[in-house]
Amino acid sequence: MVKSLAVAMLCGCVLLVDGPAVSEDATDVDCSKAETQMDMNFCAAKDYETADRALNAQWLLTKAMMDRVDTERGQKDGAKKLVTSQRAWLAYRDAQCELDGHAMDGGSAQPLLVSSCLADLTRKRTDELKSLDEVFGN
Repeated sequence: MVKSLAVAMLCGCVLLVDGPAVSEDATDVDCSKAETQMDMNFCAAKDYETADRALNAQWLLTKAMMDRVDTERGQKDGAKKLVTSQRAWLAYRDAQCELDGHAMDGGSAQPLLVSSCLADLTRKRTDELKSLDEVFGN
């Protein structure tokens, strides 16, 4: 009895060690077919990373445009206001997404909620920055 229990425990431990809980390589996840919570969390994080890259690229364009407008107008406060606005928006976005994630605080879906919120608000901000070109006639 003791010997069979020890063998059963050893086999269970080997299964825990050898059997991956998720895909060995997370880059193999097909996000259009994600079913496990871990895969959905991974895909939401990847989506946010894509949105963040787009925001950063747009930020560079918008900041350059605002610097140019300030130079043309002999001003410096437009770019300063843009930076202040962006910093405030970042604080808002991060706090809002923490709040959204709080609905599942400590749960396995919390990263999904947070990343989805970050991606959504980041895309909206990217659109806001793009719209500044229209406001300034570019």
